[in-house]
This record gives sequence, structure tokens and C-alpha cells, in this order.
Amino acid sequence: MKKKVVILGGGNGLSTLLRGIKNFPVDITAIVTVSDDGKSTGKLREEFNIPAVGDIRRVLVSLAETEPLVEELFNYRFQTNSELNGHTVGNLLLTAITNIAGNMSDGIESLSKVLNLKGKVLPLTEDNCTLMAQMQDGSMIEGEHNITNYDGVIKEVFYKEKPVLTPETMKAVKDADLIVLSMGSLYTSIVPNLIVKEMIEQIDKSSAKIMYVCNIMTQPGETDKFKVSDHINTLNKYLGQKKIDTVIVNNGTITSEIIEKYSVLEQKDPVVLDKENIDKSVKIIECDLVDTSSGSIKHDVLKLGFNIFSCIL
Repeated sequence: MKKKVVILGGGNGLSTLLRGIKNFPVDITAIVTVSDDGKSTGKLREEFNIPAVGDIRRVLVSLAETEPLVEELFNYRFQTNSELNGHTVGNLLLTAITNIAGNMSDGIESLSKVLNLKGKVLPLTEDNCTLMAQMQDGSMIEGEHNITNYDGVIKEVFYKEKPVLTPETMKAVKDADLIVLSMGSLYTSIVPNLIVKEMIEQIDKSSAKIMYVCNIMTQPGETDKFKVSDHINTLNKYLGQKKIDTVIVNNGTITSEIIEKYSVLEQKDPVVLDKENIDKSVKIIECDLVDTSSGSIKHDVLKLGFNIFSCIL
């Protein structure tokens, strides 16, 4: 029987990780945050009162076993002078199937059959929740898009409304053999999965180990000057009795030219591994995960998938 791997996250980080792990014989469940409120997703949330669909779309595409044209179709973004401007085909399809099915979970399941998914995708909640952030300067910021764009340091994040986890999500977490906290935006993609009381309860009830895939680069406004230990400590602050057991970190070389490019243009720096500040109980897996073939820094998805798979053999 395949081991059950539950991956929590959102945005590009989660979809990137899934492109790698889907190549290995594991039972994948991706649990996706639904608090994004920018661009196409934000407009659809406001008009149809539904959870965010953008990250769900990315995850569906990453797990799909279909022709490349389908991925291109789902990600196609209209450029027009009409109200369609900025919307992606996938976001519109998800909105339509959610309305037809009556809820997002059933809508995703229907689309999953069409896309021949290599895994299961679940929204964290069916509720249309607003992410909030208290900043170090005392400001209270409402909405994920505004949090990301705010020029300040995040102190903590929470939901304006109390979200209710779907039964499928709770069961998946409780039954997991391995729970993976994906790389990605720490406070706006990963932590939003952990600020729901029921999620922490299910994690504590499970027999699963907790793994964290650390970011290769810092993120302006969220993890400036963060080292690996800072990422772990932040996540552990939101976790319950069970804490991170294993962390996967990059030890691959990044050229000085690319580091300078990221520092100047995006205010991002490599995340430093500071073993001396990480609890001795945490297993550290170091590997060369750097992929710069596209001219930007990304995780090597196959190497990452292999290292996750190796932990549950």
C-alpha cells in the first residue's frame, strides 16, 4: 500500500513541489490555502462569494496527467478591454464548477477526473475567509494582497472570520503517514494552514512525521534576513504539540551574478543554514536543489521529490 503524503501550502511553492513528488509511488493529498484576494482570484471571490481559486488552479495543473495544451489552456489569461481582462480560463472554470456542484470540494473532484490528476486536491476550507496580519509597527492589515504589499515586518497572521475545515481535509491529515509543509510564502501560503484550531488538532492526532521544505531565498516583507532556524521556529510557533521533525534545505551553489540580481531587483537573499540554532532533534537533509535553467532560482523538482519519497521508504 502506498504511503499517504499530505502537503500543506499554497501558491507557486506548493505547485512546484507537487510536480516533483507526483513522479514517485505515494498517495498524494494537497491541501491548499484559499485566502488569496489579488487579481482574477480577488474579483471572483468578491463577485461569487467563494474561496480563492487561483492557488487551486495552479495545484490542479501541477498534478494533471494530460496534454501540455490543457496546462496552457488553464493558465491562459485574457487580455482585453472587457470585464474578462486579467481572468484565467482555469479560474473561471473552477468558479463555474463550484457553482454547479454546490461547493468547491465537489467541483474540484469533478475537474480532477477530467484532468486525470495524480493525487487529490482539497481546499483548506469552503469558507470565504480574509487573512489578517498584525505588523511589528502596530498596524493591522486586512487581506493577503495588502499584507504582501505592505512595507513592514509581520508579527503574526490570523483570520478575520473563523474558518471551518472540510471533513475530507481533517481525515486526510489525521490518516497521513507524512505531513509536508511546502516551501513558499511563509506567512501568506504556509502559516494560513496552521491558524485553524481543527487543523492543529488533527495534526496532533496523527501518527505522521512533520517535514518542512525550506525556501532557497528569503522573501521581502515576510522573511527578510531569515535563516533556516527562523523559518522552523516560526512554523513551530503555530504548530501544536507536534513540531517539525525533518527539514530539507538547499546546499547547492548559487552564482554571485544571480545572487546580486536577486538582491538588487527583488530584495531576496539566499537562506542560510544555521545548524547551531536548530534543535538537535530535527533531522536536517541537505541537498543541491538549485535549478537556474530558466534564468531564475527554482527548486529542482525531481531531486526534491526523491528526497521526500526517501523519508517514507
